[in-house]
Amino acid sequence: MAPRARPISPHLEVYRFTLTMAMSIAQRITGVANYVGTLLLVAWLGAAALGGEAFTAFNTLIGSWVGQIVLFGYTWSLFHHMLGGVRHFIWDSGRMMGPEGRETMARLQVFGGAGLAVLAWLLFIWSRS
Repeated sequence: MAPRARPISPHLEVYRFTLTMAMSIAQRITGVANYVGTLLLVAWLGAAALGGEAFTAFNTLIGSWVGQIVLFGYTWSLFHHMLGGVRHFIWDSGRMMGPEGRETMARLQVFGGAGLAVLAWLLFIWSRS
């Protein structure tokens, strides 16, 4: 019995990289970043529970320019991931499934996540002055 010719799956070379593919990858990366950022939040709460010295040391670390960059990245990650969930919720309703709709939703996720993160930090800075 001769082997049957089976269809060959398309390889990565066949696909054109799109913004929605990038958003799928970014959704997974921001999920991991949110997990790590939440561990930072737990560490902050743990430092507060340990007492003033530990809390001051943690605040000094997170208040440095590197810590502020990490916190901004965490803020962006939260908003980006949230908007990705909203995007999938809209898709689950059957809306925005065409090529233009998918690209529009992906662009809104990119710019919306960045815009909301900047807005949140501007509001935070404004509230402290």
